[in-house]
Amino acid sequence: MPPSPTAARRTRRLAPYGFLVPAVVLFAATFALPIGYALYLSFRKIEVKGLGLGRGARGETWAGLSNYASVLSDTELLHGAARILGYGAIVVPVMLGLALLFALMLDARRTRLRGFSRLAIFLPYAVPGVVAALLWGFLYLPSLSPVHYALGALGLPEPDLLNGGALFGALANVAVWGGTGFNMIVIYTSLRAVPAEIYEAARIDGCSELQIALRVKIPTVAPALVLTFFFSMIATFQVFGEPMTLKGMTNSISTTWSPLMKVYQDAFVRGDLHSAAATSVVIAVVTLVLSFGFLRAANSRTRQEAS
Repeated sequence: MPPSPTAARRTRRLAPYGFLVPAVVLFAATFALPIGYALYLSFRKIEVKGLGLGRGARGETWAGLSNYASVLSDTELLHGAARILGYGAIVVPVMLGLALLFALMLDARRTRLRGFSRLAIFLPYAVPGVVAALLWGFLYLPSLSPVHYALGALGLPEPDLLNGGALFGALANVAVWGGTGFNMIVIYTSLRAVPAEIYEAARIDGCSELQIALRVKIPTVAPALVLTFFFSMIATFQVFGEPMTLKGMTNSISTTWSPLMKVYQDAFVRGDLHSAAATSVVIAVVTLVLSFGFLRAANSRTRQEAS
């Protein structure tokens, strides 16, 4: 017996929700629940009762905002945030500048071997961050680096890139090498979506290829630049793998060099999960506020230019 029209309509209305169930369950299990548990832990603390000798002497109690007060006054975290700002001031402009330059070069009329060039530029992004950090770390070590050997053979000074002020550049180089290809693909895809008639009209008006790049292509891909800047800013706040991997090769990188390294140190070395959870929440809130503020400023400027 065929289903009634009412049952068929109900089935059609419920069918999309049935397809959404796996995604919702996966989101809740891997994203929403961990965030909720981190929030819960951030408002708790371990309290020792009595002399702390018998079972049950250590118990978890409500901490209120005390964990957050400790986090916001933690000098190690503040110093780590300052280092991340300096790191980001190097990584983001250099990486996006190279990505834009490569995208414009690949989109030029006389470019040859575009497929091979795209693959060669994008390939470092496919290398895992830990492997990339190890690769560059061995190239930085004076005792193992062929670069240092070549400089020594030529009688040139051999810089120690893992110590002093050069450390920021050494860490930034790993991120730039790995992230430029991804951002280049985003910008290049945006360039390829521009109708060819716009470029032809500019050439008819007497514009050179350089003028087309500066006055047509770059303004056209401004939304892609905003998107890549947004992604790069979030990735900068969350840097962890590169300094954590290179920490074993130099004494210049402390265990709390970046905010996420501070979270790892508190949670898995010191065993203070509650302070680590509060630090994670603070990092997430700061990232959200800065990202939302940047996107709002970018959208406001776009609307002003459109009007």
